[in-house]
Amino acid sequence: MGLFKFIKDAGEKLFGATPAAAAQPDALQKEVAKHGLGGDGIQVTVDGDKVKVSGKAMSTADAEKIILALGNTQGVAEVESDLIVNNETAASNMYTVVKGDTLWAIAEKQYGKGKGSHYNEIFEANKPMLTHPDKIYPGQVLRIPPLA
Repeated sequence: MGLFKFIKDAGEKLFGATPAAAAQPDALQKEVAKHGLGGDGIQVTVDGDKVKVSGKAMSTADAEKIILALGNTQGVAEVESDLIVNNETAASNMYTVVKGDTLWAIAEKQYGKGKGSHYNEIFEANKPMLTHPDKIYPGQVLRIPPLA
């Protein structure tokens, strides 16, 4: 799927993570499992602040969520994905939250003026990592799915 960039100072702090390096592979795999994401033979390796993930994901959305679950943790600057997707669909855009953003404002930026009401599609696309539309933070990377 490619290489994805993250802000390594932002995100959930996992045991073993430092500002300079990602958590150990087992802690990152637990983070993926915590969100109910998985697939077939998901493997995570870490080299400093770079994470590589491989295996099979059921859908493009699941693969993107796995990447975000790994990348939105402290100490991760890049996620390289070698995930194989069983049911491939159109890829989402990735958006990095900046100070002052709301999901409404992000929807307006990504979908166009007057389309802020599509914020719920962004919220739904980022579940289970997002638990409430108002709980986003600067540096967090979100999936922006294409409008139907």
